[in-house]
Amino acid sequence: MFVDHLHTVCRAMSHDQDSLESLNRNIPLRDKLIKTHQALQVHMPFVKRIAVAVYDPKTTLLKTYLHSSGEDNPLPNYQSPLSEAPSLEAIIKQGRPRVINNMLTFEKGEHEHTQRIGRQGYAASYTMPMFSNGVFFGFIFFNATEADVFTDYALEQLDVFGHLISLMVVNEISSMRTLIAAVSTASHLTHMRDPETGSHLDRMSRYARLIAKDLAATHQLDDEYIERIFMFSPLHDIGKIGIPDDVLLKRGSLDSVERKVMNSHAAKGREIIDELLKNFGLDAIQQIDILRNIAEYHHEQIDGGGYPAGLKGESIPLEARIVAVADVFDALTSRRPYKDAWTNDDAFAMLERLAGEKLDAECVQAMVKHRAEVEEIQVQFREGPHF
Repeated sequence: MFVDHLHTVCRAMSHDQDSLESLNRNIPLRDKLIKTHQALQVHMPFVKRIAVAVYDPKTTLLKTYLHSSGEDNPLPNYQSPLSEAPSLEAIIKQGRPRVINNMLTFEKGEHEHTQRIGRQGYAASYTMPMFSNGVFFGFIFFNATEADVFTDYALEQLDVFGHLISLMVVNEISSMRTLIAAVSTASHLTHMRDPETGSHLDRMSRYARLIAKDLAATHQLDDEYIERIFMFSPLHDIGKIGIPDDVLLKRGSLDSVERKVMNSHAAKGREIIDELLKNFGLDAIQQIDILRNIAEYHHEQIDGGGYPAGLKGESIPLEARIVAVADVFDALTSRRPYKDAWTNDDAFAMLERLAGEKLDAECVQAMVKHRAEVEEIQVQFREGPHF
């Protein structure tokens, strides 16, 4: 019903041409956002940028996710606690969008995101909250280069486009979360005693995001890719579902036969993910190969001594190299039934010894560089009582 109404609006605005026909195709979410922006600009050329930020309720961070303005991106790889943006918190409490028709009143704002937007030359903004089943999900920002352009008529049209964008974003992220929930539930039911769950996944996924953010400039990583790393990295060991408990939970060292069985979890992980994607009809999710690569290749090593494919150096997908560093660090600093936790000093020193040989040196340096943030994550996501 809603999409039909939107198409009617767009045909009226675009002389009976369905300017949003491309949204029916299997194209990346970023491309859908750009197509939506282009349709909007037919009658509202002053809207120069549409941006989406998503909310992480566990850390209360608001994170940049998508934008439609090409190279004009004042907030690349940006995140901030929502509590540091009281004007945005007010939008959530009121449950209504916010209009700023003259950004000059905000140009001396204390917050970094406000200052960056102002420096980029945007003169007006319209901010819509996104909700999924009544739960806050994030924000959509419409930015204009002219002041006083968000009239009542313009806002009426923007609301329609905003709800469409919200539906697209919520649908895509919900699909990924459905996949992650299915995999996590299967893993939990199969290995309720597996020590590498819970807080380990919370920590290592956030370490992986730290590394990806640090590499963003040199590797041209956008916010969408970084968010995929964050969302998919907890599934790196899904293949352990297929490992018998007498191997997975053994307290002592594994013998050669047991080690071979354990190492098979990487290939099994790829098989499980492919099957889940097929069964849940989720194989059309964009950039899903990031998930496949994380599951299959996170035990590859820079010198070619890893498994399952013996890949070397940059032939190992970047996302797998990132997750490997995050995973190794958390494994070292976590207590397990068969080992005590290492100190951070010892763990960082080990990462640096492995850099360039077993682990990607660039990823290691990114982790070391952000030690303070790593330790904040450790405090927030401490080990559970079963340790």
